[in-house]
Amino acid sequence: MSRKERSFGISASTLKLFAVFSMLVDHTGATVIYTLCSSPAVRADARLYNTLVRLYSMMRAFGRLAFPIYCFFIVEGFLHTRSAAKYAERLFIFALISEIPFDFALKRNWFYPSKQNVYFTLLFGLLAIWGFAACEGTETIQLLVMVAAMQIATLMNTDYGMRGVFLIEILYILRHSKLYQCIGGAAVISWERWAPLSFIPLYFYNGKRGLRLKYFFYAFYPVHLLILGILKRCVKL
Repeated sequence: MSRKERSFGISASTLKLFAVFSMLVDHTGATVIYTLCSSPAVRADARLYNTLVRLYSMMRAFGRLAFPIYCFFIVEGFLHTRSAAKYAERLFIFALISEIPFDFALKRNWFYPSKQNVYFTLLFGLLAIWGFAACEGTETIQLLVMVAAMQIATLMNTDYGMRGVFLIEILYILRHSKLYQCIGGAAVISWERWAPLSFIPLYFYNGKRGLRLKYFFYAFYPVHLLILGILKRCVKL
């Protein structure tokens, strides 16, 4: 029985909801908890400070599970989309929408051109595998497409950068074997200490869509960053 025919396992929406929760925990730690740890009042209370530092570390570790899941579904989305161009267009639009919330929540200012949000990384990963598929049979050009996408991510300093794009490329190349895909993906993302664990639930993906929450997943990223950016400034007062 192929992986797409499994009657058991975990649906796409369940995996994506888990990734959303993981990302929310991660970004809450990176914004609200980090700001509290920097507060003079908190630093004056050694017990409270140490508790918050441990909480921050645990939240950031748990948050490492989100990105590989998003990369995995970039590949799945490309394999099942009716239009790769429209798929890339959606990612680009939400990359633009998310940039100010990303800077507002995770950087010092509303406008921080030195770092770009993760939607750009996912977009470049999609463009890489789209180009890779279009150039099938010409390995040299395929390699150049892959390297070019990683280099652009590096030049733009996107979140997860060239390593994030490379992860998407590897997941696409190994797409015909779920086992090899998960092992390869875990190896590529192993520079993030806890991230390889996300391939355990991904291995049990059953190929089913689950709940239809398409635009919820797109919109959640900028919306939650905007809210966390506001909360960060509230606890800083």
